[in-house]
Amino acid sequence: MSLEKSVVVITGGSRRVGLHCARTLRHLGCEVHITYRSDRPDIDVLRTEGVICHQVDFEEDDSLNRWLDFLRKDAPPMRALVHNASLWLPDSDPATDYQTTIRRMNRIHCEAPYLMNMAAAERLRLGGSPLSDIVHITDYVIEKGSDNHIAYAASKAALDGMARSFAKRFAPLIKVNSIAPSLLMFQEDDDLEYRRKTLAKSALGVEPGPQVIADALIYLLNNRYMTGRVIALDGGRNIR
Repeated sequence: MSLEKSVVVITGGSRRVGLHCARTLRHLGCEVHITYRSDRPDIDVLRTEGVICHQVDFEEDDSLNRWLDFLRKDAPPMRALVHNASLWLPDSDPATDYQTTIRRMNRIHCEAPYLMNMAAAERLRLGGSPLSDIVHITDYVIEKGSDNHIAYAASKAALDGMARSFAKRFAPLIKVNSIAPSLLMFQEDDDLEYRRKTLAKSALGVEPGPQVIADALIYLLNNRYMTGRVIALDGGRNIR
């Protein structure tokens, strides 16, 4: 199935995995829209590459509401909506403001995607060829939990659960699936010991990079018979 000229919206598309997916789909001829929270050099570069960039702060009501209005009224017919925007806040420090942490995690990973799916539903129905897609990027951690990132894991679990519910609601014209990765890319300041321990957690023991997400995303967009499911990209952590 050709994706050329398909309209794909990716939240959090200005860095790391989202940035790579935006460029990959643009290279395939898609009309790619991304959201970004803060200006950064990559935004200007993306614009020169033909990516349409929208500044949206999902934690600010006015900004989110303007974005929802765009999805509801002004967005072109959409082939896919990809929920990649994420925030990774720890809650292991006793000094953590737990109330703020759980609210921020829920806003980014649960409330905003829920509202976007509702707002974009009609534009997605119009953009299918013949079907359209919503893809939730969740996290492997929802299978095992995390004692250091409880709010993060809980909100990503909510995002995972919503995918199945939306798959029921939006069938048969819109497919809704999840991709659940573990380690994809280290941060530049991650030390060697941390990298060694993290790589040892998976059977494959590699840092795969962002292309594995792009590959999974393209697979979902091209598969006409998959909805309400999860693609696990954990390198075999489940068998360790």
